[in-house]
Amino acid sequence: MLDEKTKKELIQKGRTFMKGYRDEDITADDDYNPSDQQLRLPQPPLCKAPMACEEERTALSLDFSNLSLKNDVMALIRDRRSSRVYTEEKMTLDELSFLLWATQGIKSIRGKSYATIRTVPCGGARHEFETYLMVRKVEGLKEGLYHYLPMEHALEFLGEVENMDAVISQTVVGQKWAAKANVVFYWTMVAYRAEWRYGTHAHRVALIDAGHLGQNLYLGATALGLGTCGIGAFSHDICNEVFKIDGDEEYTVYIAPVGTVRPEDKSAEAAFYKFVEDEGL
Repeated sequence: MLDEKTKKELIQKGRTFMKGYRDEDITADDDYNPSDQQLRLPQPPLCKAPMACEEERTALSLDFSNLSLKNDVMALIRDRRSSRVYTEEKMTLDELSFLLWATQGIKSIRGKSYATIRTVPCGGARHEFETYLMVRKVEGLKEGLYHYLPMEHALEFLGEVENMDAVISQTVVGQKWAAKANVVFYWTMVAYRAEWRYGTHAHRVALIDAGHLGQNLYLGATALGLGTCGIGAFSHDICNEVFKIDGDEEYTVYIAPVGTVRPEDKSAEAAFYKFVEDEGL
């Protein structure tokens, strides 16, 4: 257990990290620490290159006319909530396609591949995130690991997972309810994409950008009648191992299970929160 002095120092370090530009930071950045973009160094790729052979790709549809989407913005904001109880009925590939498009879909490319304009806002249009999935119950997809290719709006299959439910639970440090989801989103940050433009301030900006991802997933899931719950507690090392990422240049920052739900399961949600309260968690 941390002593009180060390704990306070770490808390203050976190607070300082979250603060915006201060006079001394701006002076230092302008005079001594220009970003790589200011130094006119080549920008990093807009997206990660495919990780599997072309035969392992599944093209996704951008025609969402067959989906029963709720379009009332006020109702979507009102009905958005975190869901931790899932029915485990299968969801459709078009539903997953919609959620991928809603969270990282590319609408256009600006300049000579300078930036992608996507369905979520992002500092400097750097879009520093990659989307990985653990798929359990989605029609048209075999269970296993996937990586989203936003330029093609396609999924590439990365491989099977032995005892997937246990692995999902391990990635989110024992939160077993997450392993009942149809699909689990794992967002990683490719750090240099943001650092190229924002230098030492890139990581604070990325936290804001991650919030945009999560909110669009919540609203997209609500529109489809599905449930999701953003998770910030996860095992950095296990996630890196599962998706074969290095944990330094690219690392997991956010996880969100998505699953089929029933309105009556709100009572189960209430029971969950009562359990948390009773256990003092």
